Amino acid sequence: MELCISSSTKLLNKNPCRPPHALICSTSASSLRNPVLQFNHRPIGSLKLLSPSRLIHHLQPLPFPRNPCQFVASASSSSSSSSSSVALGNEKDRLPADIEVKETEEPNSRVRLSVQVPPAVCEDCYERVMNEFMKQAKVPGFRPGKKVPESILLSYVGKKNVQKATVESILKRTLPHAMSSVTGTALRDSVRIVTKFSEMEQTYSSLNSLSYDVIVDVVPQVKWIPENGYKNMKIVVEIDSDIDAQRATEQELRRRHKSLGSMRIVTDRGLQIGDVAVLDISATTINQDEVQKIPSAESKGFHFDTEDGGKVLPGFLDSIIGIQRGETKTFPLVFPESWKQENLRGVLAQFTVECKELFYRDLLELDDSLADRLLHGCTTLKQVKESLLQRFLEMEQTAREQATDNAILDQLQKMVEVDVPQSLFEEQGRQLYGAKLLEIQANVKLNEQQLASLSSTKAVNEFLEHQKDNILNVIKQNLAVGDIYKRENLQFSTDELVKEVENSITEFKRQRQEYDEERIREQVQEILEGAKVLEWLREHAEIQYITG
Repeated sequence: MELCISSSTKLLNKNPCRPPHALICSTSASSLRNPVLQFNHRPIGSLKLLSPSRLIHHLQPLPFPRNPCQFVASASSSSSSSSSSVALGNEKDRLPADIEVKETEEPNSRVRLSVQVPPAVCEDCYERVMNEFMKQAKVPGFRPGKKVPESILLSYVGKKNVQKATVESILKRTLPHAMSSVTGTALRDSVRIVTKFSEMEQTYSSLNSLSYDVIVDVVPQVKWIPENGYKNMKIVVEIDSDIDAQRATEQELRRRHKSLGSMRIVTDRGLQIGDVAVLDISATTINQDEVQKIPSAESKGFHFDTEDGGKVLPGFLDSIIGIQRGETKTFPLVFPESWKQENLRGVLAQFTVECKELFYRDLLELDDSLADRLLHGCTTLKQVKESLLQRFLEMEQTAREQATDNAILDQLQKMVEVDVPQSLFEEQGRQLYGAKLLEIQANVKLNEQQLASLSSTKAVNEFLEHQKDNILNVIKQNLAVGDIYKRENLQFSTDELVKEVENSITEFKRQRQEYDEERIREQVQEILEGAKVLEWLREHAEIQYITG
């Protein structure tokens, strides 16, 4: 963790000196968060994150399918399995008789379909299976394709194999009909046959009919409290006090000016404001049954710039003012109740600080002669300040908009009730975990063993458990956004869609990653929908900005 203000504001450059974690001021509750709008619902285990274009970072696709689910039938023949995942085809095969389907709603936006297949359908499937075996089987004494007596074919293929193939044929032909009532609302890859295959075989063998249960997750209904409450939202946006372009400009100019100066060793005095000290720091708890070290407060060779004294533990700078090279000071400090590390809040600690080196800065006079060195291309100090200010004004506006969107999304999830399907929860959680892994890989080079450990089922499940509330809140935000888009009949231009699809594909090609153009188009379309919703909400909400 760095000494500077949280990098999420992106208004201040990072200080290269790394202090002990426990000394850094906790990030205020108003610090900006990146919105986590990841709306995909794709097969679990096949995570591919979207292109990191600006808009795609801003929003990600909605968690339900735009088109009816497409399935390809497949049922496990394992008798030990209590459920089989199923993929169905769009096409419905004409049946010789109607099947009976009883639909029962279950918790977590799940529907149970109890299917009864009459003997006529089972018999028709049996005949088709036998005809197919007859075409493919090379029965001794019969030419390929010639009619083989049923008893001989059964003996050659095996009655058990014919029975399994018939049950699978029945499932393949009847599942699309059974799913008719949830077409367009079923979540992809959430269909499960919960009846054991062995039970289906037994029923077919004894009764020449078949019954089975299917469960499927459906798009959850969004209930607004109050109804249409999103139309007159009152939002209070807390802006971090450090997100100020003028202040950021001054700090950046000071940082650049200091970088042009040289460091001189202090020999005849103690530490003053403006100096840089090299410190060894350690700390232990006080007034506890057992004195314990505080590892996060320990540091060797920590380069402490006294001008950053407001970013460390309150009282730390005051306690070491006057310390000289080679001197050690011991003093108590209390961690404030607002401290980021919860286990240290209110803790009384004894700090020991040894000053290893002490420097002061020999700075050049700040005038027009330094302009080009401060910012390439500038000829005057005024130009430098204006250019930096313009950059930070743009950053300030972006941060302000980001904070506004975050506040809107946070309030939206509090205004809706949603019965979240388990499959959607797991997929959303895996999307978030995948993004976390990518972030880790971008900052730390992981070996194959570390990557395998972080990608393990255990690691993913632990993340889902620990981040359950956050994942559910993200899903509620996403569903609320999708519901508003439909309710308000919002639209975006074709040109916007084409442009963002092209940008995404270009980014995938640049990173040499595989991509599905149709999937990208679908995702970008949903991203644009989300952006339109946030734009609409900003226009219709009463927004108040306060500085934290």
